Amino acid sequence: MIPEKIDSNRLTADLSMSLESIIDWFDQNKESFYILGSSYLKNQEQMEELFYHVIIKIQKELPRLKRESSLEVWVASLFIHICRELSAKRSEESERRLDVFKILDQMKEKEKEAIILTYGIGFSLEEGAEILQASVEEMKKFLFTGIQSLREQLGDGIPFDGCKENHSLYIDYLGRTLDRSKKVDFEIHIYHCRSCQEDLAIFQEVMLKLPELFEEVHMPAAFMAKVKERLVEKEERRQLRGKKQKKIGLIFASVFALFIFAGFLTGWFSKLYYSWTEEDPELRQLLQHDYGERLDLVAENNGVKVTIKSAIADDVQTLIFYEIEDMKEENQYVMNFQEGAWVENESDIMDNTTYPKYYLPTQHDDAKNVYHGKMSLLPLTEENATIELNVTKLQKLVYDPSRPDGYRVYEGSEYEKGEWKFEIPVTKYASVEYEIDEEIEIEGIPIYFNKFTIAPTATLLQYAILNEQFEKRIDYVNFDSIEVNGKKLEIDPYSMGNGYQAQFPPLFEKNPKEVLVRFGSILLSVNEHQSIELDHSKGYPQSFEYAGSTISIDSLEIGRPSNMVLSDHQTKNRPYDSFHVQVIDENENAMITYVTGAEYMLVDKSGKEYDLNRGNIQYETLEWPRYLTTVQNIEMQNENFEEKVIPKSLEIFGYNTTKYVDDAVEIKLD
Repeated sequence: MIPEKIDSNRLTADLSMSLESIIDWFDQNKESFYILGSSYLKNQEQMEELFYHVIIKIQKELPRLKRESSLEVWVASLFIHICRELSAKRSEESERRLDVFKILDQMKEKEKEAIILTYGIGFSLEEGAEILQASVEEMKKFLFTGIQSLREQLGDGIPFDGCKENHSLYIDYLGRTLDRSKKVDFEIHIYHCRSCQEDLAIFQEVMLKLPELFEEVHMPAAFMAKVKERLVEKEERRQLRGKKQKKIGLIFASVFALFIFAGFLTGWFSKLYYSWTEEDPELRQLLQHDYGERLDLVAENNGVKVTIKSAIADDVQTLIFYEIEDMKEENQYVMNFQEGAWVENESDIMDNTTYPKYYLPTQHDDAKNVYHGKMSLLPLTEENATIELNVTKLQKLVYDPSRPDGYRVYEGSEYEKGEWKFEIPVTKYASVEYEIDEEIEIEGIPIYFNKFTIAPTATLLQYAILNEQFEKRIDYVNFDSIEVNGKKLEIDPYSMGNGYQAQFPPLFEKNPKEVLVRFGSILLSVNEHQSIELDHSKGYPQSFEYAGSTISIDSLEIGRPSNMVLSDHQTKNRPYDSFHVQVIDENENAMITYVTGAEYMLVDKSGKEYDLNRGNIQYETLEWPRYLTTVQNIEMQNENFEEKVIPKSLEIFGYNTTKYVDDAVEIKLD
């Protein structure tokens, strides 16, 4: 018996449901998810692990689900994502699986998922398309080819021999969703076409077999009980740790209060003390301004010692400063958040509506076995908290022989595995916000500044780009620096791409009166349309002029799909970085295009070129580089994927370009 369609009513009533309620809801819909999970995983232990991880993930992410979103679609998407992850990691086993899943394993991933979502669980075509992040037409294509594959497995293997132009109608016709006019035309055609009659009959027969196949899937009676037992045990451990941490927190608070009192009487001492003892200049500066304190929490495993030196939190982020020492060999290791390092109680104490910053390793010691680094976590939602940081692997830094400074870099995926656990007490410090109202025009486009924030760990400048022109728009602004009270702060390179908010290092200035903002470059989109007719009789390569540059069509192979290679190796004074192209077929229809490969040349502000394909580029030393596309491999197909594609013309709609600017604006702070 196929389970009923997933019911979301109970859970959507309150998006902050308890763990118990989420388990309850899952228990009601377990058969549907068990079918879905069984298509990826082989044994009950793996399935229990899957349900356990999914429920924990739902509890963490559920408060962020938008109310207009479909819960069942969201959960199914999440479930499939975790299924894929666990399936990729599972070990090869010789264990027998149900016949239905042996058959499904022969299909392509999207075909298998479409079949299960539609005929195994009961999602509509629209819902299945949303879960698989595809269009409805692509969903129908997956179902058709999936059923074709099933026919080959279950029957005589003969492909459908009816009229190909009608293949896309089978799903809608048998599902009774075909438009009336199309339905009448199709039935008239079927009446006269014997091949299509046989095709449709066999297609329907395979569809009707699907419920019988899924009836073989039986969930063990005690399955959900085992999953629930693990979840309840985890929740009890979390509550027990919370009580323990509260006691530790009271003791720590008393000691901290005494320290603050002593520091108040002898404020000069902390600055002098930290200038002598702290090696990391960024942490030293924060400690000297009375943000945070030395913690020196230590965990050791497999001869590698990890020390949490300090933790400093504000509304922007929570910075963890650490030291890693390899006590066996001369290796340096770094922590990567969510890649072997995570916060177990993140959903309880941190703001999941923001994103953690990422820092490349830049701080190194003379000692070849010690590394001083920092890791950015999400900001806290409360003033005082204890971070439960778990680390299971550390990434190794490898010496780069092309770098004369002895710089070490990430290379491959070399890790030191182990277990390092910390309970880190942290206090959240307040920020100072200035509401501002200042505007400047660049390339005729207004840029409006509305907020300036001074936080302990960062300085933020919030702005908006008022794009109202059709001809061009500013997509992104690169700031050079800001200056406050004669103190210059350069842009934090790791904050680029963080929406309309520029981030700079900490300012440590009280009552600033004005800030001078200097620009570096802008990324500009220009609408410049040009149509290029393709003449296949002349052969390739062919070339054409666009935006003051010569572009070559190096090759064009017509088939199912068709492939085209475009190139422009000119880099000096090139007006564009990349352009936006669409391909039109002989029927004047826009074709589905994919860029399947590309080559780039990086050019810095001085005009010096760097070939990205050769590597060994010191990115941190480059000033506002441009990424110029030199080669594009484009794959083209139309909506009927099996037909040969013959492109008729290229349509270029516009291009992106990086422009260097030296504009500046002075902003008054009230």
